[in-house]
Amino acid sequence: MAAAPPPPAAGGFVLFLHGSGGSGEEIGAEVAPYFAAPELASSVRLSFPTAPTAPIACYGAAVITAWFGIAEVPITAKTVRDEKEVLKAVEYVHGLIDKEIASGTSPSDIFVCGLSQGGKLPSFICIYIRGLSNNTVSVFIFAGALAIASVLLYPKTLGGCVVFSGSVPLRKSFADKVSPEARKTPVLWFHGMADGLVLFEAGHAGCAFLEELGMTCEFKAYPTLGHSIIEEELQYFQQWILNRLGISGITETARPSSSSQHKDLQ
Repeated sequence: MAAAPPPPAAGGFVLFLHGSGGSGEEIGAEVAPYFAAPELASSVRLSFPTAPTAPIACYGAAVITAWFGIAEVPITAKTVRDEKEVLKAVEYVHGLIDKEIASGTSPSDIFVCGLSQGGKLPSFICIYIRGLSNNTVSVFIFAGALAIASVLLYPKTLGGCVVFSGSVPLRKSFADKVSPEARKTPVLWFHGMADGLVLFEAGHAGCAFLEELGMTCEFKAYPTLGHSIIEEELQYFQQWILNRLGISGITETARPSSSSQHKDLQ
């Protein structure tokens, strides 16, 4: 006799990927307060995984957290990534999504979000390592990019994808691998026009690429914002998630005691 399917999990599930050198605990401290109101406790579940650590050979094998790496900055619309590393990270994210769906959560209630590397798929992590014979070596791991790559290559329509200061880390040749179901996943993209690490052109081009695929991409540009995440973005992000989950009537939002501004390590 076949086992009964698991009962649907209550509310939505938000998977948020941190940038390189960071941790799930750190980005969770920035994001979780926006979903901490009592009315949301049983409606939105949050997950902040931490990337594995890896030795960085170009800096004496220093070990940092990273989803995947890139060896040049700034990131432009034409920057080439190591797609094998990206796809390995995507496989990990897909595993997390699959596990959540197996527990009973509807794909339409799952949101994949990332900052920089985890927004380099679609958050990005940026670490400046200085030294080595007076040379400057830059190592990037982007979560925002990872978020968008994971959504593009997932075979089902999800609730949404949110990218903070990210870019698309895959060549346009991957367009054929994006299923009709994945193209229905809506995207919210934040990017600062003063971003010197992942250039505004990279974010803008990424959103344009998604629209070429027939996807819906809401692009929010901030003229004076650099490579960081600010309270205004998080407030809009919170409301976007709640609207897509059909949650209304939240009269007060629990926020950090001070203005939130997260930057990748430099």
